[in-house]
Amino acid sequence: MTRVKSSVVSHLKKKKILKQAKGYYGSRSRSHRIANQSIIKSGQYSYIHRRHKKRNMRKLWIMRINAASREHNLTYSKLIFKLKINSIIINRKMLSNIILNNNEYFLNLIKIINN
Repeated sequence: MTRVKSSVVSHLKKKKILKQAKGYYGSRSRSHRIANQSIIKSGQYSYIHRRHKKRNMRKLWIMRINAASREHNLTYSKLIFKLKINSIIINRKMLSNIILNNNEYFLNLIKIINN
């Protein structure tokens, strides 16, 4: 049998890794072995931080709702409780968006809750 050289395929794989590592500091962008390690680690970080991003966004929405509700002498927990009592089903993302973009609508919600 004839010998098969894999140089073309291996060069393409190395080029792919080095292209992904473009912009990394020092030998992380030049050396294939170190670049490969840093690409793998950056993939792990991006996987983890996609989940952290969701947590952080929910925290941000809750902080915005709490700040807006305290302007009307309510706490966040009381506001959410009163919304549930009045069977107003709205998630925190939409409530935060209402507070930022449509303040009159939020004032109407506060009036409905307090009655």
